[in-house]
Amino acid sequence: MRGALWQTGWRELRRYPSALMGMAIIAGLLVLALYTVIAIPYPEAVAKWRGSEAWQDNPVNAAPIWLDRLVGGDAPRTQVVASEAAPIEERVFEGGRRLRIPLAFDYDAGGFPSELNLFLHAPGHEQPPFVRLAWHTPDGREIALGGHRIGADERISISQDRALERRLGGLAPHIGLLADPEREEGQPQVLPGRHTLLLDVLAFDETAAFDAELVLYGRVHGIAGTDHQRRELSLALLWGTPVALAFGLLAAVGTTVTTLAIAAVGVWYRGWVDATIQRLTEVNMILPVLPILVMVGTLYSTSIWLMLGVVVVLGIFSASIKMYRAMLLPIREAPYIEAARAYGASNARIVLRYLIPRILPVLIPTFVTLIPSFVFLEASLAVLGLGDPLLPTWGKVLNDAQSQSALYNGYYYWVISPALLLMLTGLGFAMLGFALDRVFNPRLRSL
Repeated sequence: MRGALWQTGWRELRRYPSALMGMAIIAGLLVLALYTVIAIPYPEAVAKWRGSEAWQDNPVNAAPIWLDRLVGGDAPRTQVVASEAAPIEERVFEGGRRLRIPLAFDYDAGGFPSELNLFLHAPGHEQPPFVRLAWHTPDGREIALGGHRIGADERISISQDRALERRLGGLAPHIGLLADPEREEGQPQVLPGRHTLLLDVLAFDETAAFDAELVLYGRVHGIAGTDHQRRELSLALLWGTPVALAFGLLAAVGTTVTTLAIAAVGVWYRGWVDATIQRLTEVNMILPVLPILVMVGTLYSTSIWLMLGVVVVLGIFSASIKMYRAMLLPIREAPYIEAARAYGASNARIVLRYLIPRILPVLIPTFVTLIPSFVFLEASLAVLGLGDPLLPTWGKVLNDAQSQSALYNGYYYWVISPALLLMLTGLGFAMLGFALDRVFNPRLRSL
């Protein structure tokens, strides 16, 4: 009989386009969550999100590539020029060697890069090598960039060379080095063609390795852009999906199942059991959930699993107990309950097999619409700075955007992407929940 009820409910559900749309959105989120967990395992995601070296070749605060394409722009992307592919000239002398490493690249983007960095790696040298830098432009000019004594791992930020900036007429080095000198009026224009950064290295070791990497940071990057720490926001957006769905689903299941079971126990046993449950519910109803979670996160821990446990505990004696109690009271007096007592059914069997299953179909819509509320709660905690410090989540992205004044600085993508995912999650579950309510609630079937 129950199978027939569910089949009838499924047939009714397919009549509502909103239900099909909601299920399609939820299915898409589930597929994305499953793909994320498989493609980017949890330890790898945490290591990448917290590690700065993994993102050193990414630009700072770069917009998504598709956003630039959408407005018809030609913003530059990041270019990495490594010495491994360069024709290196080497001269060995007594006590060392001299290397000439040309890092050449073709540049024809519609704008200037956002930054220029040179990464040098010289492990195993007893004495630090010395390198002299020179920039060669397509029109034959040579611009000296000075010399540096380098360690095992060195980063030379060409963009922050103030002396070079003054020699370039006040233009930032990542603009002046690539600018066309013939166009002095108005905004500087890119000089297209083959640019070369020539490294003249004096090493005092004949065998130790020496590698160089020139990074021209773009203005756009990836599918979701980057933040102030060069991290790809796509990682947080992807991993925020399984975290949000898991938090919302576990919290909804935990609160709904425990609340329903407690309400059924109170209705069946009545007396002091029911009175105690109702008094605890009334006390818990006046407790502010969010301030309690803020207090726990501030004074104890911001672990997402601790927050989940607190949410479930606070939701056990929620106002839903009174609604479930009102629905279970008429069922307690039903004839089949008396018949079950007559043939000797135990109290536990009556509660679990006869009371609770009778109202499950009506509670399914409430359960579905409850999931996004917990998703928003987790995001709200993260926005307030109480999110799990290890996990990259949607709320964490919004918190970082708030702390870095993303909207004020024009980084709208930083806020819009996680906000859209949150709204999409809420929309999917709401559309499915409202359709389920019309299917399983007898009072709404005729509407």
